Amino acid sequence: MKFNPHHTSWQPTASLEMIRSRAQLLTKIRAYFERTQVLEVETPNCSSYATTDPAIESFQLTYTGSGFSSPHSLYLHSSPEFPMKRLLAAGSGAIYQICKAFRNGESGRQHNPEFTLLEWYRPGFNHHQLMEDVAALINDVLPKARTIEYLSYYEIFNQHLNIDPHQSTAAQLKQCAKQHGITDAERLDLSSKDAWLDLLLTHCIESQLGRNCLSFVYDYPASQASLAKIRSGNPPLAERFELYIEGMELANGFHELTDTNEQQRRFNQDLKQRGAQSQPIVPMDKNLLAAISHGLPDCAGVALGIDRLLMQISEATHINKTLTFPITHA
Repeated sequence: MKFNPHHTSWQPTASLEMIRSRAQLLTKIRAYFERTQVLEVETPNCSSYATTDPAIESFQLTYTGSGFSSPHSLYLHSSPEFPMKRLLAAGSGAIYQICKAFRNGESGRQHNPEFTLLEWYRPGFNHHQLMEDVAALINDVLPKARTIEYLSYYEIFNQHLNIDPHQSTAAQLKQCAKQHGITDAERLDLSSKDAWLDLLLTHCIESQLGRNCLSFVYDYPASQASLAKIRSGNPPLAERFELYIEGMELANGFHELTDTNEQQRRFNQDLKQRGAQSQPIVPMDKNLLAAISHGLPDCAGVALGIDRLLMQISEATHINKTLTFPITHA
């Protein structure tokens, strides 16, 4: 193929000003954690295990060198969570990491398959204490500090849609979606109540969260616990939170699950759902299970998207403006 001298995809999509802003942001983040005595760590991007979460697809690689029977499948991590929890179980204390993370198929205004993630863990914290920590960091790096609001998952559905997300049935949630003009809601055949809740959240509520403030949403349905502890009650609630700024989800945090049997049950449940949806069946992380069994300390952890944070700081309307070379230019 003949070279085209006018080919332009070699050029970065981020301006030099944006590149400098990213460097300044990373410097401020590291300064915050140095002040608060959180240790920076590094863990591998590749693992013999993948995320079982049906909402995430991992990139798969083939390793042909020594150390394993060749060829050996490896997966690019979608988050450094599992190896960081292994460090916590080994006695690391409070830790953070800034790294690349990878999620196959995710591309759009707020997504790139390769993105920069900040993740940190605080032993002895619950999700409420970690929300305060996240707010302190964000207001430390934003050009102007914002007020903070804390809203339960119930409150945002009650305020914006006048429904109880914990007690409503899938049929009632479908009717709510129709009433609020969600396209094709009548014909949608979603697999679960949580799918309807996610649809209503993304189409009717998210855009109104974090307007001129930091909006923390906490206490999700137990069915959406992911890797968080579940607090007993009526209803039982997942001790997790998400942070929104100007309608954009920026961070996702948990009061971390420390029960090995429950963690394995959730992995198996994920794999069962993957099978039902004809998704690849991937190996669950046995190293994480062994670390939890050894003794994961009571802790809270959070993952925060650096690229999205930079979008908020710079008022960029597309994630590509914050990246030197997005997937289309890689």
